[in-house]
Amino acid sequence: MALTNASLPAKRRILAVCVKLFLEQGYKKTTVAEIVQKADVSNSSFQNIFRAKDGVLTELVAFMFETQFDMARRNTGGQLSPLFVYAVETCIQLTLTELNENLREIYIEAYTHEEAAEYIHRQTARELHRIFGTYQPELTVEDFYVCELGSAGLMRGYMARKCDRYFPLEKKLDVFLTMSLRGYKVPEEEIGQVRAFISGMDIRAISQQVMETLFQALAMRYAFVLDKDALQQK
Repeated sequence: MALTNASLPAKRRILAVCVKLFLEQGYKKTTVAEIVQKADVSNSSFQNIFRAKDGVLTELVAFMFETQFDMARRNTGGQLSPLFVYAVETCIQLTLTELNENLREIYIEAYTHEEAAEYIHRQTARELHRIFGTYQPELTVEDFYVCELGSAGLMRGYMARKCDRYFPLEKKLDVFLTMSLRGYKVPEEEIGQVRAFISGMDIRAISQQVMETLFQALAMRYAFVLDKDALQQK
């Protein structure tokens, strides 16, 4: 069923409720029954607009990634090469999942569900072509899409594995960068420079700031008040 103008208010209410609940209590704990009740829509309206709960993910993920990466670029001061921006972006994303379990769940679900994952792969492939095309000029955007399927699996695997004293965040970020950059044929000397740069950053503090900005941007976009506990959850 095509979305009509009459359906737009219902869609906005559903999005506002979903984002709020996903951030405050988690994706898996949020039920469709709870969504339709709080959004004041019927089950059929919800299904016509989003089909199922995971249908909300694609729209949510698109905004989250855009905001998250914009924040990453700002934190590099706009003066670093795309290679370093990529490193900051990916390390922030991994760190966000260590700061908030509900965000971890949202990101893992996004990399799992077909529609949301496809959006991530397509958008990331374009960025990868722009960043790593100089290292592999023979590759097209479609070639980088295929590469992205592999690096996305690496990202999801590291997001899913929680850090502990045997696998601290610093090690997770360092190994992820080393493996992903080698996969894109970045010279070892440049990989060493990137690793040193990231290790010299207060990535937790930067990611905390990004998370707070992301939550505020989501609340403003979808017009809801976020429980402050959602910012503090570890």
